Amino acid sequence: MSWEMLFSYHPTALYQLAAFPFAGLCHYLWTSQYLSINARYTCLLVSGFFLACSAMRCYALLVLISAFGSVAVIHSAGHQRAHKWAFSFQMSWQTLCHLGLHYKEYYLEEDVCFRFSMALSVLMLMTQKVTSLALDIQERKVRAGSSFTSQGGPLRRYLLRALPFYSYLLSFPTLLGGPLCSFNRFQTWVKNPGALYPRYSLWVAVQKGLGALALALLKNIVRGYTSPLDEVISCRHLRCISALWTSALFFRLAYYSHWMLDESVFIAAGLGLELGHDQQAGTADGVLLDTDIWALETTNRISVFTRSWNKSTAQWLRRLIFQRCRSHPLLATFAFSAWWHGLHPGQIFGFLCWAAVVEADYHIHHFSQSLAKSQPWKMVYQALTWCQTQLIVAYIMLAIETRSLAMLWGLCSSYNSFFPLAYVILFLLLAKRRASSHVAPQTPRS
Repeated sequence: MSWEMLFSYHPTALYQLAAFPFAGLCHYLWTSQYLSINARYTCLLVSGFFLACSAMRCYALLVLISAFGSVAVIHSAGHQRAHKWAFSFQMSWQTLCHLGLHYKEYYLEEDVCFRFSMALSVLMLMTQKVTSLALDIQERKVRAGSSFTSQGGPLRRYLLRALPFYSYLLSFPTLLGGPLCSFNRFQTWVKNPGALYPRYSLWVAVQKGLGALALALLKNIVRGYTSPLDEVISCRHLRCISALWTSALFFRLAYYSHWMLDESVFIAAGLGLELGHDQQAGTADGVLLDTDIWALETTNRISVFTRSWNKSTAQWLRRLIFQRCRSHPLLATFAFSAWWHGLHPGQIFGFLCWAAVVEADYHIHHFSQSLAKSQPWKMVYQALTWCQTQLIVAYIMLAIETRSLAMLWGLCSSYNSFFPLAYVILFLLLAKRRASSHVAPQTPRS
């Protein structure tokens, strides 16, 4: 492995590192009361605009159309229709942009520019913020005209009214990544930043940033021992199991380092945990930090892994889809997640498989935990189910990362398919056993 490969980082990480000192400066200006509230909103909006243009160049237009268009849609709709209209506009625009990516990848067979991929990633984060804001307006948690003023002309009144929303969507600390922050929390941060900024949180932000760089370095080391993805998928012997797990470890480390770096900028800007709240718990006023490596790497439950993976996104999906869907909410949640991620063939298969194993996980653990009664059997049970969880998660992760039908078919026909398939078959057997046990015996006629 070359030294250049060892210290190579994703372009998004470099822009987040550049934004870190500005986030600290932003908090200093806020707490020092040097700027008025409208000046703070304007500063965040202008900074986000320049960050988007420098990071994504011409593709920043995709993000700006999303931000300004969604705010216009929200303001034109009443509070009862705000969510419906905003959701339709944002998902239609994001899907159109993803189709452009598919056209370049599959039809033109061109390499996609990393700035285009970055713009699509920011669009996905924009969808989270737009739909969360629209839901808050529909549920009367946020008033769309809270910044209304009667001074000036119609254009000035609209701009002053919409300025907090534009600033919320394009704020530079959360533009390229970070946990989902509610609009009410964002307003509290702008108006009264001391309420959200705990003691020593700047040092916490620095620690998270250093941890993110260490994980990125470890990821580059693991990459040197990882086989190419097409070789991992096409292998037909038992060694492919270890290759599968190593490849999935590489992807998990990439996600962990990215989330921790986003959280460091998030906390440095003052959007960290509240005073008096447990920082290790990762929760404060409905805000979740995304990274919980200990829970993800030690759990023996796929359902627990699912809830802990990208926590703020999991909470957003639960609020947006799971709690609002009357029929098959789990399947609908994972199907929407595949749509939100871009509807690549591997993503469709991977998220549907994920939904199936989560449903199986609830029933299998409920049944098997009653069998392991003694302490030695409990330890054996935990070890075996941990290995099973790790291998199923690795299989799903590789399926989601595949970008062609040929690679997806190769993964499905490999030995690695045994683990999720065995899980689903066991679930079907338990469901059949439960159904047969609930059938009342019929008394014979005399």
